[in-house]
Amino acid sequence: MDRTGLTFSIESFTVERSKIKEFALAIGDDNPIYYDIEAAKKEGFRDIPIPPTFPTVIEMWGGLDFETIIQELDLNPLMVLHGEQEYEYFSDIYAGDTISCYAKVTSHVEKKRMDLITIESVYKREEEVILISRSNIIERKG
Repeated sequence: MDRTGLTFSIESFTVERSKIKEFALAIGDDNPIYYDIEAAKKEGFRDIPIPPTFPTVIEMWGGLDFETIIQELDLNPLMVLHGEQEYEYFSDIYAGDTISCYAKVTSHVEKKRMDLITIESVYKREEEVILISRSNIIERKG
């Protein structure tokens, strides 16, 4: 079954300093711009910026978590691999920003006992597109 065109609902998300700090701690990034507003401003940011892979948090807290993806795409969770993740930034994202996001399956290819699925998520601050992420999911066929 081709899943191309399937869309996902993601709730808007207000980026909190504490979530940025938690994420930076979890990935082991000790850059002070993720912890200290003054360090961030000293580096030219208007507030604490997000680490580059933080959009995963926005998607998960907004409702596009692993279980939702598995259910919506009708995948076998024991056969799923995360193939690749790509982020294309058009603007920085900061603590205090409210981000809206929508996601859509842009490609579904069946190849040699595998389904290769690409989900593209478009992030906006108000009406401005600030980020596009692409995630490749692989489902191996038993």
